[in-house]
Amino acid sequence: MDILGIGTEIIECPRIGKMVENHGELFLRRVYTDREIRFCQSRKHAIEHFAGLWAAKEAILKALGSGWSQGVSWTDIEIRQVHRRQPRVLVAGEAKAMAIRRGIGDILITISHCRTYATAYALALGTSETDRRSPESEG
Repeated sequence: MDILGIGTEIIECPRIGKMVENHGELFLRRVYTDREIRFCQSRKHAIEHFAGLWAAKEAILKALGSGWSQGVSWTDIEIRQVHRRQPRVLVAGEAKAMAIRRGIGDILITISHCRTYATAYALALGTSETDRRSPESEG
């Protein structure tokens, strides 16, 4: 498998907290999927988790080699939290189309956070002759 892209992002957790405070449900629904919202709200430090997912989505876009201006919506990218395992990236819509065009077969993500900062690193992997998976998607 070839590495086709990398991306990293760091965000201040209080910045995301302020967005949630100022814009509430409108902000949450624009940036996060229902599953992501439920996951974060179930955690003790929800804002840190929301910030971690924000950083992850930004890092993934960098790994895809694109920006938000190319028709990707925040909810085209979903981070699935698997208990005690590495989070999984699911792409849909324009993010999935972009990944397919670039030959990306999988996107690995790692997320870390504390009270003040959240950071994420994404690695976009190409498909190989023995691994022809397409990026995961819903449905």
